[in-house]
Amino acid sequence: MAEAATSPPARPIRIGNCSGFYGDRLSAMREMLDGGRLDVLTGDYLAELTMLILGRDRLRDPALGYARTFPRQLEDCLGTALEAGVRIVSNAGGLNPEGLASRVAEIAAAQGLSPRIAYVDGDDVRALGADLRVDGETAEAPLTANAYLGGSGIAHALAAGADVVVTGRVTDASLVTGPARWWHGWPATAYDELAGATVAGHVLECGCQATGGNFSGFAASALIAGAARPLGFPLAEIAADGSSVITKHERTGGVVSLDTVTAQLLYEVSSAAYLGPDVTTHLGSVSLHGDGPDRVGISGVRGTAPPEQLKVCTNRLGGHRNAVELVLTGLDVEEKAAWVRRQLEPLLTASRVTWTLGPLPTPDAETEEAASTVLRCVVRDPSPEPVGRAFGAAVVELALASYPGFTMTAPPGDGTSYGVYRAGFVDRALVTQRVHVLGGDSQVVAL
Repeated sequence: MAEAATSPPARPIRIGNCSGFYGDRLSAMREMLDGGRLDVLTGDYLAELTMLILGRDRLRDPALGYARTFPRQLEDCLGTALEAGVRIVSNAGGLNPEGLASRVAEIAAAQGLSPRIAYVDGDDVRALGADLRVDGETAEAPLTANAYLGGSGIAHALAAGADVVVTGRVTDASLVTGPARWWHGWPATAYDELAGATVAGHVLECGCQATGGNFSGFAASALIAGAARPLGFPLAEIAADGSSVITKHERTGGVVSLDTVTAQLLYEVSSAAYLGPDVTTHLGSVSLHGDGPDRVGISGVRGTAPPEQLKVCTNRLGGHRNAVELVLTGLDVEEKAAWVRRQLEPLLTASRVTWTLGPLPTPDAETEEAASTVLRCVVRDPSPEPVGRAFGAAVVELALASYPGFTMTAPPGDGTSYGVYRAGFVDRALVTQRVHVLGGDSQVVAL
């Protein structure tokens, strides 16, 4: 990894987040840039489902494959970020970081701006074939197969002077470990420091979940449940030793507390050894403490070497599906469900048919809604025809020829394709990470 552009500053790096998923609050980038001082603003747009969505986008148009909300945000905010000296780091590149970098360049040119733009790739491992293993077997012709990279490529791009860095599939926390590593000049073996930054990144990655979103204790906090303001997005102040303080901009909604930070820290965690491409973080070493209003300190985090394999997100197209919900009301609900099933099943040609009957209504219910339940029929098939118009017609034609009170929550629509996600693994030595600076050079950067 290239060294930091300047000698490591004594003060902590201040890293904010403006997105926890593809579809998060569009105004958050503007809110974070206007709300207070930042050194780096990150945005996390990727999840397993997102990779499938982007894969479908790319099937329709090879020029796509990235999160299209990110350039919309930059159209409004790029000039502000450059004026304030805030670096933008995002995984919105998805399956096409090069395409997104080019789009950012177009936005900048249209506004008369000249930022240095870099992108990181190498996460696409579809070409590895038999070396890509899923449940011990070779991956089956995946639509997408992307290894979770670490923060070294981001650190290298920032050291090269990049104002905007877009990546493919890095881990969510890598959006924070990369800038922290660049800022403080950490080597790849600074495992305790990287582990501390990983914990901070894990707290930031889901945006408002760290400030009260999805928090089970919301009802006990008037600052969360009682406020009309949108929840603020979190930020982290990360020191040279890897310790950090989680906070948020003043006058933003929500709260940063020991409880909200703990809840997010334990989110999507399955063991005390939190495996990542940069470091194995030992969560049992984490110490949290209050540091004032809306400030939670994190310290004592210990790390060891990362595993020799990288996790891989694979998605393949599983086929086509459709569904209908039949409303059953009043008496003889189970008999009505059985009758309509006997009528429909001989007409269905899909290879898989699944029926689900909801809870039975309360006897003598006072309202029609309370006296009703839903019978759901889901059909799946490798081909679109059995789940398309033929399925919808079979259901609709029973409208006057089946159980009393026949109705649906909505008429059956067209069938849609669906994907199947499976986690895989690949030896990290087989993955080549590259950092590209637009108008400059491209370099292989060690994982």
